[in-house]
Formats: sequence, C-alpha cells, structure tokens
Amino acid sequence: MSPTLLYIARAGLYLSLFYAFYLLVMRRTTFFRLNRVLLLLGSYLCLLLPLIRLRTIDVAILSEAPTMVGVEGEAAAAAQSPFPWQTVLLGIYLAGMAGTLVLYIVSAWKMGRWIRKGKAEEREGCRLVLLDEDIPSFSWGRKVVMSRKDLAENPAIFTHERMHVKCRHSVDMILFLPLQLLLWWNPLVWITREELRLLHEYEADEGVIQNGIDATQYQLLLVRKAVGEHRFTLASGFQHAQLKNRIAMMLTTSSSRWMRFAYLALLPVLVVFMYACNPTKNNKVPAPAGEEAQTPAPTALPTLGIEPVDGNAAQVTLPETEETLKGKKEIPFQLVETKPGFNGGDANEFSKWVNAHLSYPDEAKKNEIQGRVTLQFTVGADGVVSNVKVLRSAHELLDAEALRVVSASPKWEPGKQDGQPVAVTYTFPVIFQLR
Repeated sequence: MSPTLLYIARAGLYLSLFYAFYLLVMRRTTFFRLNRVLLLLGSYLCLLLPLIRLRTIDVAILSEAPTMVGVEGEAAAAAQSPFPWQTVLLGIYLAGMAGTLVLYIVSAWKMGRWIRKGKAEEREGCRLVLLDEDIPSFSWGRKVVMSRKDLAENPAIFTHERMHVKCRHSVDMILFLPLQLLLWWNPLVWITREELRLLHEYEADEGVIQNGIDATQYQLLLVRKAVGEHRFTLASGFQHAQLKNRIAMMLTTSSSRWMRFAYLALLPVLVVFMYACNPTKNNKVPAPAGEEAQTPAPTALPTLGIEPVDGNAAQVTLPETEETLKGKKEIPFQLVETKPGFNGGDANEFSKWVNAHLSYPDEAKKNEIQGRVTLQFTVGADGVVSNVKVLRSAHELLDAEALRVVSASPKWEPGKQDGQPVAVTYTFPVIFQLR
C-alpha cells in the first residue's frame, strides 16, 4: 500500500475510535461548548497521530547467495500484479473528495443566492437579511436569513439564529470541512458532522431559554417549524431534523462536572492503539550461511532469491575442485575449508556488528526509499576487509551507507585453505525497510 493510502487508513482508524467514544460516552452530556471544542481538536489530533508515529527501521542481513542475485530480480518482477490497484484506489479516493467538495460548493451557492435576494440590516450584533418569501430561517457567519413574517410573529427564531452567530458555529463547519474531504469514505465522519450540528442546536436552544423565553412555548414553536423545504449543508438552521433530541436535551438535568474528565479515559486507549500500530525495532538478524547453519533444501525459498548453502550444496552450485581453488588468489566463502571468523565468533557476529552500526539515511527515510543492497568484499589473508563493492544497487543513499559500514569493519580472523591463511570473498546482502 502506498504511503498516502496507508496514512489515510490509519487516520481513519484513529478517528473511528475517537468518534465511537464520543457517541457512546459524551453524547448525552450537557457540556455543549466543551464537546464542540474537543470534537474538533480531537479530530485534528487523530490526523496528526499517524504522522508522529515511530518510524522503526528494519535492517535485515541475509545469507550469502552469489548465484541467485539475478534470479531474485526476475522472480520479484514476475510476482508483481499487472493490475495497478493502488492507482485505482487512489483515483476512487480523489473522486470521492471531489464529489464531497462539489456538494459543499452547491450548498454555498444556494445559500448565497438567498442572501443576495434579501434586504440586509444590522441588528443586535449580526447582519439580518429579511425576505418577503416564507423560507426556513438559517444563519451563516454574521448573517441571519429569515422571512419578515417569522420575525414579526416569532421573535424567538431570530434569537435562536443570533445565538448561532454569537457562538460562531459557522467556524466549526468550516474547520470540519477538511476532515470530511480527507475521510469522506468513513461513515463516522458524516455521523459526527451531524452530531456537531446538533451540538450547535443544543447551544442555541440553551441561549434562547437563558434570554427569558418560555421553554414550553419555544418547544411548541420548534414542533410547528419542524418541516422546511430548504436545507443547506453548511448553514445552521432553526428547523433541525433531530427535533426529539433537542426537546429532550432541554429537559435534561445538567451533567455532573466530573463527567468533563471522561475524555481523559480515552488517552490510555489511544496510547495502546498507537503502540499496536507501531511495531518495535526488530534486532533479529538472519544468519549468514556458515558451517553451523542448518538450512533446508534450495527449493524451500524460491521467492526470496536466496539459495541456502551448506557444504554439499556448495559442491553442486559451484563445481570447483581443490585443484582449481589452489590456483586462485581469492576463494569464495562457501568453499574455503576454514571460514573467516569475526570478533571471536562466526559470520553471524559480523551481521550483528553491521546491524548495530548501520543508520538509515535521513533523506532516504524522508523520501520513503527502501531496497536491498548486495555487497561483495574480500577478507584478506591478513584479516583486513578490502575491495568492498556493490553488486546490486538499491539507491545511491542506501548503497553509500552499506559501503560505509562494511568498509569500516574491524579485522577478521582469516580463512584457511590447507592450513594456510587465504583471501576469501564474501557476498553480503542488506535490506533497508521502513515500517
């Protein structure tokens, strides 16, 4: 999966966890402003969490397999699916974003059309737009749009819309728009948008009652005005769909102040979730082929491009005789009688040493560069590592780091042939992988 799609999926999981907590625990509380603020802040925090996750580096040191380097590339190419499913998924995702944006643009255009049709005047800290037509009232920014008839007969409607303006509910809807564009595919995002609008209605209703309007008469007015023809995605309106919830919330006793701390219960859950999404660094290093390695038959690992080599297999894959070896200045690692040693151990110790000294280049991490670098070097008769070169390149940054570490190797214990120290060639693949 591409990094973009992977980020979107992780952000969606974090948001789903946060929204589920709100719907199950905090939805029925009377902390309208607190819930508004934390819904928005928590949503954007969930977008940041995948970005600050620990980017662990998995460096694998693989066994020596000089005869299989070319086969690996062919096997990997054959294994790739010809269907560009990642491109298709990204195209569907972008199309969904575009469709969501179009819905908002159409809603804004319709809303602007009604605003331009009316006559505007300043009143009680907002810009009142009055229309001769009988339309459902709504507010956006500092503008309150309503019919002259409603203003004359039901002043509580203007008070309600003025509360929307005073509490800046339009800002919430603008801030929530990027979340819907990024995560339009997540149904909980759409549900939460409606919950946010419902919080706006709760807060506006509370402001109306605090302004001295009789609660019973106000509730009857809500029932009479419950059905309207014109609804706008962005605007706050008097005829909100969840009328039953609004009336029930007016009759609800104020929540205990201790319930404000319920959000703290979510923190350990998010920490555990982050830990589950961030694997720890794996320091285990597969052993290079050596005398001690117990390996399966060569056909056991066809997709890895690694041919496990023991003493018998070496005679089959590299049919060189003792006579031909005697005439060579350098002997392959698999065929030398006494393998070179490192730090008092076998070649596994060298793998551990490389793993401890290897660093993932910062630029490679930033640009998501990964790959396998295959090196070849010579352990001389004096134990000094020389002739380090790249047999198979992954990227110049990764190549340079692998060359740097291997070239800095301390002395080995030289290999021996017929009891005499000899130069030994060694092929050493390294995988750089970001997780």
